[in-house]
Amino acid sequence: MSKEVKEFFSTYSDFVTKVTSEPSLDLEALKTSLKNIDEKSPIESARLLTAALGLGSESGEFVEIVKKMFLQGKPPSEDNIFHMKRELGDIMWYWITACAALKLDPFEVISENQQKLEARYGEKFAVQRSEIRKEGDL
Repeated sequence: MSKEVKEFFSTYSDFVTKVTSEPSLDLEALKTSLKNIDEKSPIESARLLTAALGLGSESGEFVEIVKKMFLQGKPPSEDNIFHMKRELGDIMWYWITACAALKLDPFEVISENQQKLEARYGEKFAVQRSEIRKEGDL
């Protein structure tokens, strides 16, 4: 690796450290952040962290199977469908864990999502409505 490339990565690494939050760099700061959230809100921070990490990783496993089928020629076989089914089950497990950590009723979460999408699209999907949203439509 050239001296310039090494210097670039070293400079970039220093920059990344400078713009990273303290709880992302220091275990004690992270513990304080978790404790503050637990004390000042109804959120169960450890459970929410578990859910967020699990949702990301399990979703990635599901996406990996889909990627291999559509882009790498993996067959849409019963085995692969079963594997996706299992990953979707894992995603649901972590989704319910997130709902529990946030003290949310899963049925209300689904209902809120349906109301949001009905307000955005009405009865039928439209690309323009997905790209250009009304104020407050997150």
